Amino acid sequence: MTTQRRAVRKINEAEEARDTLGAALRRAGIQLPALDVRPVSRTDVSGYALVTLGECSAPVARALAAVIEKGAAR
Repeated sequence: MTTQRRAVRKINEAEEARDTLGAALRRAGIQLPALDVRPVSRTDVSGYALVTLGECSAPVARALAAVIEKGAAR
């Protein structure tokens, strides 16, 4: 597989993950101001494109933490 096709595949995977995360957050009543995917030049050590969660207010951070804690308690 060419490097370019691999990069496109990784970006598509990151975009799908971003969309899945955004939908799950909306179902939990949480809206982050920004969810995006970093360009290919920004990848982690395994070559994945990075999903950026963006900044949020303290109330949104607390709501997100509460949802995570609730899920972790299962």
